[in-house]
Amino acid sequence: MSSPGRRTDAVENRARIVEAARSAVANSGELRLNAVAKLAGVGQGTLYRHFPTREDLLAEVYRQDVDELVAAAPALLEHHDPVSALACWFTRVADYARVKRGVFAAVQVSVWKDLSAHSLGPIGDALTTLLDAGKADGAIRPDVDARDVILLISYLSRADAEDSDARVRRLLGIVLDGLRARGGPSPDSEFSCESCGRRTETTGSDLRSGKA
Repeated sequence: MSSPGRRTDAVENRARIVEAARSAVANSGELRLNAVAKLAGVGQGTLYRHFPTREDLLAEVYRQDVDELVAAAPALLEHHDPVSALACWFTRVADYARVKRGVFAAVQVSVWKDLSAHSLGPIGDALTTLLDAGKADGAIRPDVDARDVILLISYLSRADAEDSDARVRRLLGIVLDGLRARGGPSPDSEFSCESCGRRTETTGSDLRSGKA
């Protein structure tokens, strides 16, 4: 029977491996397992014990990003008005889409289809939470639903790697403007994307020091 200390180490190692893999995919769009192990500060044997195949690791990176994106919706509404919360969430969607492109380009079609099918429902529910809050506040037009918005922002998954963050943010801003109700309340006057707690990419020193 493994000791609590060993189980804790295993959980921490797994978390560092996933974070290192996410950083590699987000930054370069490719995943080399030896580089991930080095960035995470673990041996290749440890990596393979947690993730026997490259696709296993990529799938976990994607699932974790989906989980964080879904959990962000109610958390953002606790700290921002509905329009600002939606703007923050869109910022996180842009980060998620970058990782999604890297993951889906690296796994078999059957794998990404399965991942996509299981993520669409939770993401739609999170978006519905944000839209409903905005409608109740009179800030979001009443005739839009989550599927409308998902169709509008689906271009993010097809955007070229050369498309700048500034272009992506501008296009998301156009979508957000189209969702706002005429004459509705304005977002927080002091709101900025920097207040969203946008996820930053992790370095090897961050992972090894436990900052990730």
